[in-house]
Amino acid sequence: MAVMEDATTFLLRLPQQLKQQLEQRAKEENRSVNSLLVTLIEQSLQTKQSTSLENRQFLGKVVENRQIDPENGLAQVNGIYYRYLIEGNEKFSAKKKYIVIEANGNILTLRPVVK
Repeated sequence: MAVMEDATTFLLRLPQQLKQQLEQRAKEENRSVNSLLVTLIEQSLQTKQSTSLENRQFLGKVVENRQIDPENGLAQVNGIYYRYLIEGNEKFSAKKKYIVIEANGNILTLRPVVK
């Protein structure tokens, strides 16, 4: 994400339904609407490097604990199994949900969702 010290502000008009969708997604990802918008805009402006299916469809996706098989090191996302790493080398917790923050080949990096 861009350094916020260099941030500027401007008025953005959105349809009410789109605003509600952004607010819902930000809530699901446990982040602010501003942070979500910055990430979405940055991702859309990135070069071809991030155009893999995984990057397009899985970044920001919430993964329920029941979708993770810690014994085999696999996470199921959209019906496909991927190897996974948890940010900061944390151990898997069945009490947490996770969010996909990176997809590199068949390996997803997950971050625990903080409530």
